[in-house]
Amino acid sequence: MQQIAIFGGTFDPVHCGHLIVAETALNQVPLEKIIWVPSAHPPHKKAASFQHRLAMLQAATTDNSGFAVSPIEQLQFGTSYAINTLIDLSNFYPNTHWYWIVGLDTFQTLPQWYRGQELAQLCDWLIAPRYLGSECITQTDLMCKQVEQKLASQSVTIHWQLLHTPLVGVSSSMIRNLCRDRQSIRYLVPESVRSYIADHNLYA
Repeated sequence: MQQIAIFGGTFDPVHCGHLIVAETALNQVPLEKIIWVPSAHPPHKKAASFQHRLAMLQAATTDNSGFAVSPIEQLQFGTSYAINTLIDLSNFYPNTHWYWIVGLDTFQTLPQWYRGQELAQLCDWLIAPRYLGSECITQTDLMCKQVEQKLASQSVTIHWQLLHTPLVGVSSSMIRNLCRDRQSIRYLVPESVRSYIADHNLYA
């Protein structure tokens, strides 16, 4: 049985922090590949067009054979929900043990996701911490266990582990704000993404 991780998100835009998290997952877990899945219709936020975000992801990941980008959510009708994405990808990748890469903040909301109790048991969860240092890693571990306990109270079993990733203080919102203020985003995103943003005048 092959092992594949899904890395879903808005990726508006993809940045070096995302890439570091994904590379850490490849090195820490015996994965065949990571499938990046940009959300076509994010349920809680507005974003640049799907085609722009997809193109930036493809540009950012093209040189890593362990990465693949899937436009599968573009084929879904209405709001993009994680469980539908997993079910659809399972049709293309049978006999797969699935992992899902998320940040700590997102993982904490898992019990409130659409069909979250069902989804929680369909894959293993790889958690990217938001904190630095041994004390904060302990805090992150505690927060994850609180999610586990909350789901357990609902008779849901979940498997998760922390990713030992170096923390980079960069976010998509930071990059959008810098673009809006016409400040440099060099080294915060891959050069191919920086060029794409400039060529298409995104976020200005």
